[in-house]
Amino acid sequence: MFEFLRQPGFFGTHATMGADLSQLMATLFTGLFIIGWLQAKQHRGHHHHWLMLGGMVTMVGFFTAYYLFRQLGVLAFEGKEGFGGSQALYDYVFIPVLTIHIILVIIGLVMAVYMIVLGFRSQQFLSGARVLSVARLQTSWKKVSLIFAALLAVVMLLFGARVMSAGFSMRKLEVYIGFLTLVAIVFAVEMGIQRIWPDGGQRHRALGRFTMIVYCILFLTGTFTYAMLYILYPGKIG
Repeated sequence: MFEFLRQPGFFGTHATMGADLSQLMATLFTGLFIIGWLQAKQHRGHHHHWLMLGGMVTMVGFFTAYYLFRQLGVLAFEGKEGFGGSQALYDYVFIPVLTIHIILVIIGLVMAVYMIVLGFRSQQFLSGARVLSVARLQTSWKKVSLIFAALLAVVMLLFGARVMSAGFSMRKLEVYIGFLTLVAIVFAVEMGIQRIWPDGGQRHRALGRFTMIVYCILFLTGTFTYAMLYILYPGKIG
């Protein structure tokens, strides 16, 4: 799989197959989320729910699996040898944009998981229509601790089983730790934000707008780094 991702890409640039696949999927997911956001504005609850749920679950699954093979795809730190522009351009343009993008990737993954959970918790059905509830929606630390402890136990069992069957792998350990870290961050976000927006429906709308902005900027910064690495200033990669 790794060798396949290192082959020349299908966009006709200097990019690898992995970089082109990452860019294509980023474009697809961004387009789906924009459509989902417009559906929410039009109060098409059912359509919005299923499109955003399917899109976010697929996005998290794709980029998590992709990370195992090529780590950050177009954003891999191969840029140090793959960037063909000047050192000043690399230091003061490429690296700052890359850093912003990586931070937004982390925020985007956290918000994807959080918005999926919040969407289920804040919805209700009125006359067969799916709408956001207007009610106080809060979680206690006790409940959060119990859920996290249960997830921790399951993850430890799964990791132990993998070690017994296939041996220890640092990359696999990183994935399990990354999953637990993501869950912990999501819980921390929930406990903090619920104080600002105790109303579940209001919280979902406000954070939905924020998440949409994050994904749009994420797409722009990703496209910018792709263009710099593989179109404008290609180096040794591809």
